[in-house]
Amino acid sequence: MTLIGHPGNPGDTRTTALLDGSIDALARLGIDIPDHEAAAPLRVMAIVDATQRLLRARPIRFEAREIGLDAFGWNIPNGALAQALTAALAATDIDHIAGRLAGVEPGDEEVGLTLDGGEALTADLVIAADGRNSIVREAAGIATTRHDYPQTALAVNLRIGRDHREVSTEFHTEAGPFTLVPLPGRRASLVWVMAPDKAEALERMTDEELASAIERQSHALLGRIEIDSPRSFWPMTSIMADSYARRRIALVGEAAHVFPPIGAQGFNLTLRDISALADAVAGRADPGSAPALDAYARARSFDASSRRSMVDLLNRSLLSGQVPLQGLRGLGLYALERIGPLRRAMMRQGLARSVEH
Repeated sequence: MTLIGHPGNPGDTRTTALLDGSIDALARLGIDIPDHEAAAPLRVMAIVDATQRLLRARPIRFEAREIGLDAFGWNIPNGALAQALTAALAATDIDHIAGRLAGVEPGDEEVGLTLDGGEALTADLVIAADGRNSIVREAAGIATTRHDYPQTALAVNLRIGRDHREVSTEFHTEAGPFTLVPLPGRRASLVWVMAPDKAEALERMTDEELASAIERQSHALLGRIEIDSPRSFWPMTSIMADSYARRRIALVGEAAHVFPPIGAQGFNLTLRDISALADAVAGRADPGSAPALDAYARARSFDASSRRSMVDLLNRSLLSGQVPLQGLRGLGLYALERIGPLRRAMMRQGLARSVEH
């Protein structure tokens, strides 16, 4: 087995919220996220309707202990996660080529690969994990469906004046969610989804001005705010591949799906892709055969498409000025608050695993 690609950036300060199922999957690889000094637990998830609309939902809290868990997951900087993955890779017999693909030629019996240094390889199965602009996906002839939202997301880490108490808080606004996620100590990560013109204004601000804007937007929930990392802005986009696999090529991660940063779906979906692919090829003499890849595509299509629909519906319900849609959103959150079995079922579904109460 060969891995082609440069190691992740250890200085990447953006964070990933790894949900419980992903924590278990990484533990099976020898990566213990809960014991990592850079990771913080997410024991409570709170939703606050911060819109100024006529129909507003009541605040709601989801507690991990309701479904028998110590935490829903753990939030960790991408650089620290990349280092942990690289260390785990070094302990395997997987060959790692720190380069880039320059060419991909799918065939009936094998796939030809050309590296940027000119080296040529062949493979029975190629796993495309090369991101939203995947050249491997393009070579396989797999088309995508794309939707661009009128939103931009800001990611930045913060120093905070009050203890977050291991609560992840998502404020719903008319322009999108504003989500504060715990980091160790008095620190938190922020993903703020907003209109593009608002993002342009924030990008021009000094750190002190941006910290004040974040403090106001968060209603001073975490006290005094200070900026603790570089800022990252990116346009909100949804991309879905029309197929998960074709011609001895299987797609995982952003080569297969790109979602807005709502509900911590991105990397957690990627790990479920990898798990399903491992199951589909296990015990097969030819892992790139059509039956193996068909099994993989069937296993992943519903999960990815249903979660895309969920994220899209939630995002559109915030952007929409239609009173009936606002009412349905408020009614749904009210039901989750009041009906315990429904709330617990939704929490289990969000974690993509069955947890006994």
